[in-house]
Formats: sequence, C-alpha cells, structure tokens
Amino acid sequence: MKLRKLMFVLPNLFTVTSIFCGFYAITLCAGEAGPVQLYQAALAIFFAMFFDGFDGRVARLTKTQSDFGVQLDSLADVVSFGAAPALLVYKWALAPLGFAGLFISFAFAACGALRLARFNVLAARNPHGGGGRFFVGLPIPLAAGMLVSVIISHHVASRGEPLHESAVVPVAVAVVGLALLMVSTVRYRTFKDTRPSRKSAGVFTLMVVGGVAIATQYHPAWLLVACCGAYLALGLVESAVQVRTHLAARKVAAGSTAVAAVIDDEDDDEEAEDGTGPGNDGPAFL
Repeated sequence: MKLRKLMFVLPNLFTVTSIFCGFYAITLCAGEAGPVQLYQAALAIFFAMFFDGFDGRVARLTKTQSDFGVQLDSLADVVSFGAAPALLVYKWALAPLGFAGLFISFAFAACGALRLARFNVLAARNPHGGGGRFFVGLPIPLAAGMLVSVIISHHVASRGEPLHESAVVPVAVAVVGLALLMVSTVRYRTFKDTRPSRKSAGVFTLMVVGGVAIATQYHPAWLLVACCGAYLALGLVESAVQVRTHLAARKVAAGSTAVAAVIDDEDDDEEAEDGTGPGNDGPAFL
C-alpha cells in the first residue's frame, strides 16, 4: 500500500523538476545576463521540456494519473514554458525595443497561459479529449522549444556572439507568431497514434536526409531549429488543407441544395399547370 502511494509521487517529481529548471532559467536571466548565462538558461528550459515530456508517460505506465497531476502540470508549464522563455527572449533580443519588446514578451507568456486554460476546460468537458490525434493550438512546450532552439543554435553557431541588431525585429515577429499560434485553432498532431509503416518509415527517412543536408551545408546546431520549424509548418499546412477541404465540401453541399431547390420549383410549376398542386381539387372547368 505504501509502495502504491509512493508511485503517485513519482510523476509529480518529474513535474516539480521541470518547475525547478524553469525557475533556474529565470534566475540566470535576472540582472545583467550575458550570452553565456542566456545560453545556460535556454539549456535549463530544454531540460524542463525533457522532464515535462516524461511525467505524463510515467503516470500512464504506473497507472497513477490524477486530477492533481494535471493541474500541477499546467502550473509547471506556465512557469517553465511561459514566464521563463518570455524573460529569456526579452533579455536575448527584445530589450532594445523598449516597452514594445516588454509587451511582446508578456504576450507570449499570456497567450501560453490562455492556451493552457483552454486545454484544461476542454479536458474537463471531455475526459478522453487529451488522448486525441491533434492538439488545438500550438502546445506551449513546443512554442518555448522553438525559441530555445533558436537561442541555443545561435549561441553555438556564432560562438557566443550577441544577437545582431538587424535580427531583433525578425525575432519579435517570430515571438508574436508563436503567441498567436498558441491561442489559435490550428491543429497539431500529437503522434500518439503513430505506428510502424511504410509511410512513417518514408517520413523518417526524409527527415534524416534533410537533417544531414542541414548539418553539412550550414551548422549542426541549426538541426534543432529545423525540426521545430518542420513541426510548425506541418500544423499550418494540414490546417490549410483541412480548411480548403471543408470549403470545397460546403460548396458542393450548397450546389446540391440549389439543384434540389430548382427541381422542387420545377415540380411545383408542373403541378400548377396540371391543376393538381396544393390547394387544387381538380381541373377548374369541373
């Protein structure tokens, strides 16, 4: 019985460790943080992603899922993937923009919190909704992962050089885009239903070939950015295809409705000419 109670603590330890990594990243960003401290903060958030990814799996393996764990995980995500990345990107790139940079950083954290709140509400309405094939909106760990991968890759590729001033505005635009994707209805795959097949093997092979090409042509550090960017692009493309298919289906349905209406009108006209339409008892001359 005691062992069973201890097993409930195990997944929560992973979640608390994720909070510690996020808090450590915040302390590294505080004050006059240099490129080394910001790089270490990005690594801390990256490790937080690792622990966050395993707490749910540990809970499922040990059959210790609980509502307490769900709420704790959301609070951990706000700290580790909302507040910590927002402060990190502000110190790394957006501080020269003044209040605009501060607001953009805040918007990232706020949109992440809104995304988590929406997820909790949907999960409460549908207890089995968390096991679906798609996320609604970009998950906050993946949004933070995109920022962290750029910071880590830039530090390694530039050998610790600060970010150039010309890149500040593109970074600000990217942060705004990630914030909007979190609160959007764009669907992103969970890959929970992925099974070994020819299709999955082909996709994996394509990813490996693309990764080798990026690593050899540019710098191996940018491989992480490419993987995160590919996931972002996949969600956008699939959502665009879905919207197009939905619009085409609505157009076909509207066309079928219009044809049916025309046929009904023609039938009514024929009935009126025969004197057998609604309200007619027979030919008028009788």
